[in-house]
Amino acid sequence: MMIIECCVSGNAIRVSSTPSNTKYPCNINNMFARITRRPLSLSIISTTFSALIFSLPPPPSFSSSKFPIADFYEIPNSGGVTVKALDLLLGSGAVPSDGDQVEIHYYGRLAAKQGWRFDSTYDHKDENGDPTPFVFVLGSGKVIGGVDVAVRSMKVGGIRRVIIPPSLGYQNTSQEPLPPNFFDRQRLFTTIFNPTRLANGEGSTLGTLIFDIELVGLRH
Repeated sequence: MMIIECCVSGNAIRVSSTPSNTKYPCNINNMFARITRRPLSLSIISTTFSALIFSLPPPPSFSSSKFPIADFYEIPNSGGVTVKALDLLLGSGAVPSDGDQVEIHYYGRLAAKQGWRFDSTYDHKDENGDPTPFVFVLGSGKVIGGVDVAVRSMKVGGIRRVIIPPSLGYQNTSQEPLPPNFFDRQRLFTTIFNPTRLANGEGSTLGTLIFDIELVGLRH
C-alpha cells in the first residue's frame, strides 16, 4: 500500500487511506520567494514500489478546476522512454525552453528503498531559514534526464509528480540534483550501482526515482 499526503496552502489532503493509528505530520513554512508565495509541503511515503498507483482520485477538498488532472500519463517527447507523470497542480506561468535558468523545489525518493526520501530542497535553508530552490539550466545535461523531461513541459507554479525510470535517472555520481549529505549520497549510489544486484538483473528497478517537483520560476 502506498500512502500519499499533501499539504497545500495549509490544508492537509490525504489521497489514500492510512491505518487509524498512524500519523504523518506535514509542516507548512514560507517556501517560495519569487514567482509563487504560497506555502507548500508535499510528501510521498511508499512501503513497496510494486504498490504504486497510477490513477488517483482528485483531492476531495479542492475543486476540479484547481486540480483538473487525476491520472498518471506519459510525458511526450521523452526520448523514447516511458516517463509517468501526475499533475497535482497546473501552473499558469511561462513554459521554460532550452537554455532557460529554472528554479524548482522537489522531493526526491528512491523506489528500491521503499520510497526513501533521499533529498528535498525544503531541507536546504538560506541564512533566513527559508528553503532554497534548486537552480539549473534546462537542457544543459547537468541534471538527470527525468527531471529535465518533467520540467520541460511544466508551467511556472505547477506541481508535478513524476516516476523516473533508471535510464533517465542517475547514470553516474556527479549528476544533479545531489543530496548535500554525504551519507545520503552514499546510500543512494550504493543502492543504484550495487554490482551484485545489477548482476542479478535488477538494473531495471534499482534506479527508479519518484520526484515531486514545483516549478518556482525561470529566467530566459
